[in-house]
Amino acid sequence: MKDQLSPQNDPEAARALALAAELRVVAGRLIRRLREQADTGDLTTSQKSVLLHLEREGPATVTTLARAQDMRPQSMGAIVSALQVAGLVAGAPDPADGRQTLLSLTPACRDMIAAGRAARQDWLFRAIQTNLDSQEQEQLAGAVELLKRLADS
Repeated sequence: MKDQLSPQNDPEAARALALAAELRVVAGRLIRRLREQADTGDLTTSQKSVLLHLEREGPATVTTLARAQDMRPQSMGAIVSALQVAGLVAGAPDPADGRQTLLSLTPACRDMIAAGRAARQDWLFRAIQTNLDSQEQEQLAGAVELLKRLADS
């Protein structure tokens, strides 16, 4: 196993450490700016997480959602109830087990998610087009490829 040099003794490691800290801060700022662009109303973090899970994974039971969020089914039931009252989630009998209810996103919720993504994309597009010249946009494209590699590591 190769010994890792500490940032104190290795200028390259020190640079990577500083870059990691700066990237974390900048990524956080960018994420906050993107969140500002799409109003999700008064949804809690848990509610947003449930909606994104249903969008990504498809219909699910309260128990499945609770397991995915690492919480008790009773707590998830309260979250789901609020989403149903808001018209964002609907339940239907599970065809495999009629005793279970499968929850899925309503068309209104899908529209809300799509509108939010479009607003964030539009803001980012305008920010890139307004603030970066063509050479900087090429640099950004290269940086995006590097970020993809980091995200996949």
